[in-house]
Amino acid sequence: MTRKILSALAVLAWAAATLAHAEPAVIYDMGGKFDKSFNEAAYNGAERWKKETGKAYLDFEIANPTQRDQATKRMVDRGATPIVGVGFSQGSSIEKGAKENPKLQFAIIDFVVDLPNVQSIVFKEQEGSFLVGMMAALASKTGKVGFIGGMDIPLIRKFQCGYEQGAKYANPKAEVFANMTGTTPAAWNDPTRGGELAKAQFAKGADVIFAAAGGTGMGVYQAAKDNGKLAIGVDSNQNHLQPGTMLTSMVKRVDVAVYNAFKGTKPGISSLGLKEGGVDYALDQHNAKLVTPEMKAKVDAAKADIIAGKIKVIDYMAANACK
Repeated sequence: MTRKILSALAVLAWAAATLAHAEPAVIYDMGGKFDKSFNEAAYNGAERWKKETGKAYLDFEIANPTQRDQATKRMVDRGATPIVGVGFSQGSSIEKGAKENPKLQFAIIDFVVDLPNVQSIVFKEQEGSFLVGMMAALASKTGKVGFIGGMDIPLIRKFQCGYEQGAKYANPKAEVFANMTGTTPAAWNDPTRGGELAKAQFAKGADVIFAAAGGTGMGVYQAAKDNGKLAIGVDSNQNHLQPGTMLTSMVKRVDVAVYNAFKGTKPGISSLGLKEGGVDYALDQHNAKLVTPEMKAKVDAAKADIIAGKIKVIDYMAANACK
């Protein structure tokens, strides 16, 4: 009996030691970890953790939708914890993996999984989009601005709705054109189509376009540069991509979400907006000449009012409409 007890304790000690030394993992969504946008922000967070701790982590880049379950299972089989899924499309895979492996920790970005071993990290994209919508309307000489989304899903409508509200707040007479790139995941990585949509909006009079479209945005930014117009980046600070063309970027701190999850998950829902530092507009040396002190003052005043609750920004996903 004593031998059995000692053997069981040894197994438990080994399991505890394995978990204590387990490597965290991040699973990127389609578009690749160097998409200069959403996935790359996650990569930067993981790399920051690696640099600060000197430890390694595992990662996987989804190339097609069928790989999502495979990727989660691979990380589970390798004993990774926590396992961070980047993007709403990985919600069901993370949920399945968490249910089957209750002793491992998981995190999912842009989706909610209600399990005791999962941290769900969502953002108030509408708040950051409101600010860049204001910036677009204040910079526009035509009173016409544009929005180009990636895949047509409620989350991207959330960006669009916030952007439209901000533009109208700054200029009630502003006209906002909007297009979605497509209805499949391929819409996140189609810069050619992004460029075509941007040129069509410029032809209608838009002189500033906000792209919330992953890698597709690269085509939008190039078209803006070629046509002497302005563009707004998303997720990562993309101001450096086309200096003089990028008016600003709607920064979504996916990097901080991944970094914090790697340090230790906190089961439940984390909702990150302006108040929490989860979203913001970007101002640096690359766009400083495009943003006047007057523009900055107006946008910063609105930011303070949103944080204080004086300005209520409609959440498309909560209202299922932009009104």
